[in-house]
Amino acid sequence: MAVERIPFISPEEYLERERKAEFKSEYYGGQIYAMAGASMEHVRICGNIFAELHIALRPRPCEVFANDLRLCTDPDGLYTYPDLLVVCGQPLLTDSHMDTVTNPTLIIEVLSDSTEKYDRGAKFAHYRQIESLSEYVLVSQHAPIVEQYVRQDNGKWLYSSITGLEASVEFPSISCMLELAEIYLRVEFPATNTQTPEGTEPPNG
Repeated sequence: MAVERIPFISPEEYLERERKAEFKSEYYGGQIYAMAGASMEHVRICGNIFAELHIALRPRPCEVFANDLRLCTDPDGLYTYPDLLVVCGQPLLTDSHMDTVTNPTLIIEVLSDSTEKYDRGAKFAHYRQIESLSEYVLVSQHAPIVEQYVRQDNGKWLYSSITGLEASVEFPSISCMLELAEIYLRVEFPATNTQTPEGTEPPNG
């Protein structure tokens, strides 16, 4: 029985389709992947972080963008929509459409059950190849937990975890600090513990 071959789609074809599409999709390795919708709590957390960073960064040469701005990790690599990203200095764009950036300083992803493994693994592997990226942050929507990976001078990534609504998290890449109570404003948690997920290891690459 013949196996149906999935056609290869070039980055240029993807971008042409994506700019006409009603719903967002990611691209990697010649294939297009539809993006699922987000929960109300996911949207609340993203909105809270965006609001706080938007105010904090107004007097600085950095700008925060929500998840409608596309990120290209490299011309033939991953095209995706981070939940939030911060660009410091002049945004570097892939073309004149001005809808795809390549030089984030900080990327923040709010974890979902369906994408957590991807956000921690393969997606972060792509993000680590971005020269401008100094910090990667994962935010739980099930408990007040914020995890950080901060690039060090030797290229390694320093991992830390901040837990509890009384705590604050500092983003060294943009010299900002947020209280977890602000991040999780109006968010309701399920009855679960607030321990950092087991097996979380900081990458060395």
